Amino acid sequence: MSISLLVSAVLRYGDFFGGTLMGSRWSTKDTVSHLMDQARQGVAWLKERSSAPHLAVIIVGDDPASHVYVRRKVEACSELGVKSTRIDLPEDVTESEMLDEVKRLNQDDDVDGILVQLPLPSQVSANAVIEAIDPDKDVDGFHPVNVGRLALGQAGLFPCTPVGVMALMKQSLPELKGKHAVVIGRSAIVGKPMAHLLLHAHCSVTIIHSRTPNPQSICQLADIVVVAVGRPGLVDGSWLKPGAVVVDVGINEIKDKELARRLFGEDSKKYARFMRSGRALVGDVDYRSALGVAAWVTPVPGGVGRLTIAQLMLNCVTAAKRRLS
Repeated sequence: MSISLLVSAVLRYGDFFGGTLMGSRWSTKDTVSHLMDQARQGVAWLKERSSAPHLAVIIVGDDPASHVYVRRKVEACSELGVKSTRIDLPEDVTESEMLDEVKRLNQDDDVDGILVQLPLPSQVSANAVIEAIDPDKDVDGFHPVNVGRLALGQAGLFPCTPVGVMALMKQSLPELKGKHAVVIGRSAIVGKPMAHLLLHAHCSVTIIHSRTPNPQSICQLADIVVVAVGRPGLVDGSWLKPGAVVVDVGINEIKDKELARRLFGEDSKKYARFMRSGRALVGDVDYRSALGVAAWVTPVPGGVGRLTIAQLMLNCVTAAKRRLS
């Protein structure tokens, strides 16, 4: 690294390099662009071989949030030239009907990736549906085979949010090896795969969950904090080591006036918008408080969600390339 680049890095990464600069918004824009460019190149490569990638998305019922997520995924496919098929099923669909639909897509050689939008209605077992998907078409990375591949450090399709977060870290941070990473949350979708990916990057990893004693004191030791628990504003500045980098995976809608006042500050524009609409989206991190201690914090909204969709596109391309080979 040249002297000028080294000086720039010290200023940019604050305490991660032993400096003191703190309190910056950790933008995911460059990493999202990088992932989308990789996916775009992969789509072009596949189309040269007459094999455009094809994603099939199954959505059940009329849940508004699910429809927003699916629309964004379909829009990303359209942007990149990935063929997408949306399959809408009624709220009263049976588990047997769901499994038949997955089986049909497994057997369709034109389909490279299968995504089942969660949550599913109570009469359908999400585990049964996920386990029915061909692991090589499992672009969400939730199938037990892909979970096992991740744990063993083998090649596979892995959950989009943790992989996207790792892409952000590898592109933004100078060195991960030897850093202490704390993952708050142990879900199969984010927490556990995130911990495995950080281990593979040679971090020392601690997982904090609902049964962990003294979680705040443990978190204060971390160079890297990833939070995914679904509790608005749980982690504030008092939880953080000065100069830590913080990734907020949570997204929560709040309607409580006192909580909004605490998170936004009574004189802020965000609080004024909240008072007009009566609701707001926030993460699991008290962003305003964390900025006073951490080096970088990802925002909510506008942070990790974009990484997830970009990585999904890259997973689709990976699945298509493997089918072709």
